[in-house]
Amino acid sequence: MLTAMVTPFTPDGAVDYDAVRRLATYLVDEQRNDGLIVSGTTGESPTTSDDEKERILRTVLETVGDRATVVAGAGTNDTHHSISLARAAARAGAHGLLVVTPYYNKPPQEGLYQHFAAVADATGLPVMLYDIPGRSGVPIKIETLIRLAQHERIVAVKDAKGDLFLGSQVMAMTDLAFYSGDDLLNLPWLSVGAAGFVSVVGHVVGADLARMIDLYRNGDVVQALAVHRQVAPVVEGIMLSAGGAIMAKAALGMVGVPVGPVRLPLVAATEKQIAELRACLVAGGVKLTDA
Repeated sequence: MLTAMVTPFTPDGAVDYDAVRRLATYLVDEQRNDGLIVSGTTGESPTTSDDEKERILRTVLETVGDRATVVAGAGTNDTHHSISLARAAARAGAHGLLVVTPYYNKPPQEGLYQHFAAVADATGLPVMLYDIPGRSGVPIKIETLIRLAQHERIVAVKDAKGDLFLGSQVMAMTDLAFYSGDDLLNLPWLSVGAAGFVSVVGHVVGADLARMIDLYRNGDVVQALAVHRQVAPVVEGIMLSAGGAIMAKAALGMVGVPVGPVRLPLVAATEKQIAELRACLVAGGVKLTDA
């Protein structure tokens, strides 16, 4: 169970490192996260500087690195920049790297292979690929995943492609560990062999998702399904409205873990979206403290 952690900001838009510490502690100690993804998309990585990314990572490692796996986002659409971020993360002490498919420039599959291999070659850290064609514009095809699986440090995939059959094939043919990267499909991914989740709703229902993993692995599929249905309104409220970072930050404020605003080009949730989110959290059994 991992959560793709938001990046707290002060009201004037600076990174709030005290809030970073509080959030990391809350996610690990109260929400049962085995690990955290730092500076992923939900962490607003497109609008944080390299220096901010490194300091955020060091802050999280100092706070929870002794009891949680801390994975640093190092993916960009520039291979040299990604290598630089990967090396900085390794120097800071990250436990692993999350490397997203290069976005916007839409490289061919050979370009994807060489990009991921170059980043994996740059450090001794294990690498989780992030396959999200809805944002990157390019899927990692099955043949490319099989090739990449032969790299000793490419060990996992965060899948937001939603193709459970293709994922099943890759898992059968390689040792890659698959993680659900789409909270809508967490339980279905477990059913075809996924190792766990990289979640956004884990900010407020991480403990429930961890319990769902435990139940499923212990063979109690009926109760795992009950948890899946319980948290479904939370998934709807956070993931199907204004999107991950915006609504995750709003939800955290409602449970008493304020993390400040988002940075442009993201904007705060509207009053209507906030009201709908509140109703979804209540329906999902989340205890609110701002009522």
